[in-house]
Amino acid sequence: MDIGQLALALGASLTAGLNLYITILTLGLLNRYDVLSLPESMQILSHPWVLVTAAVLFLVEFVADKIPYVDNSWDAVHGFIRIPAGAILAVAALSDLPPHLVWAAALVGGFVSFSAHGAKASARLAVNATPEPFSNWVLSFLEDIVSLGVLWLVTNYPYAALLVSAVLLVFFVGVIFLFYQFFKRLIFGWRTSRPAT
Repeated sequence: MDIGQLALALGASLTAGLNLYITILTLGLLNRYDVLSLPESMQILSHPWVLVTAAVLFLVEFVADKIPYVDNSWDAVHGFIRIPAGAILAVAALSDLPPHLVWAAALVGGFVSFSAHGAKASARLAVNATPEPFSNWVLSFLEDIVSLGVLWLVTNYPYAALLVSAVLLVFFVGVIFLFYQFFKRLIFGWRTSRPAT
């Protein structure tokens, strides 16, 4: 295992939690045009059918992500898609490791995707509580830019990709914790403020 594989595993599982389809599409195109040499187990991402499917789903997500409350439904469904996909990407990036380390990579990749997805979904719930749609669009574009930026770092600067991915992971876990605390106080406050019957 080299640093490039590790950066690919961490970066791809992180960006899959934010935007799975842009991750698949970008990695597939980078491999297809020899910008990034993917491990053999990930070469399938550059197959035309995979690229077309990822491109279509990315376009659907690009639109759905900009519509308040539609994005919440999209995120709810994709909690069952992004997290396992992040685990699979981590495994594929590190498939030449011994089996026990591959399983560890799957668990870590799933956790990383879960953290990114959880922070994204939590932030979207909070933003949709505001009456204007612009903050929703800003968040959506920011998620796409972060995903592309991390994948660009994976391609060109694997050490920087590892560092940025680790910092983002800590940030995402922090966001989830803050939203958990907020909703806990909100629900606890609502329960204690109800009049006794």
